[in-house]
Amino acid sequence: MDCDEFIARVRERGEYRSTDEAQKITEDVLEVLAQRIDAGQAEDLASRMPDPLGRALTGPGRRQPEEFGIEEFYRRVADRTGARPRTAQWDAGAVLTTVADAVAGGELDQVVSRLPAGYAVLFGRSDPAG
Repeated sequence: MDCDEFIARVRERGEYRSTDEAQKITEDVLEVLAQRIDAGQAEDLASRMPDPLGRALTGPGRRQPEEFGIEEFYRRVADRTGARPRTAQWDAGAVLTTVADAVAGGELDQVVSRLPAGYAVLFGRSDPAG
């Protein structure tokens, strides 16, 4: 999947008004995901994403991953997008289910398996904890 197709799918799933809005939401969600996963996972995931979207996962200032749950993930997405947490949940789902479409199952499974309960559903997978 190329970048244009990826953004078109996010735009359709998220019901965004423009391609620019879908692009911005995509980058914001991926940057928050990058805060949660380790550098190796981010690099692997980025290498399977269409250019230039992978750069949102590996951008400058990369630090150690932070441990936070799904509610904090939504809060951080909301802070970046200026949305309410419920809208941030919608945004995250639109982006991360598209990531699941674009990335081979094994690589994505490794990332999802290392995240706490609640994250799997954002990638369109059943949550083993719930």
